[in-house]
Amino acid sequence: QVQLVESGGGLVQPGGSLRLSCAASGSIFSILAMGWYRQAPGKQRELVAAIMSAGSTTYADSAKGRFTISRDNAKNTVWLQMNSLKPEDTAVYYCNTVPLRRSYWGQGTQVTVSS
Repeated sequence: QVQLVESGGGLVQPGGSLRLSCAASGSIFSILAMGWYRQAPGKQRELVAAIMSAGSTTYADSAKGRFTISRDNAKNTVWLQMNSLKPEDTAVYYCNTVPLRRSYWGQGTQVTVSS
């Protein structure tokens, strides 16, 4: 079983930056593909960025060029660096495996982009 705890969200102005962190428990973290998902009010949860166990990455079109996902398997941690934030990035952000496992959802971290 894996437990995931997200942190790092907050209120930021358009154009600003945030770095989200996801701390994972469990000895199998290093072999898992991980992703950052987000859910905006009234919208379905979507995968924003993913990183494979060896470090290759993929991004949603909305995140390309602005977001960077990274991981440290020794620290059981995944990060999402978000730059040039836009109001439409406002959402609750979650980390989970790729493909996701429903039992792994954490509480998420709120990101609000507003002036």
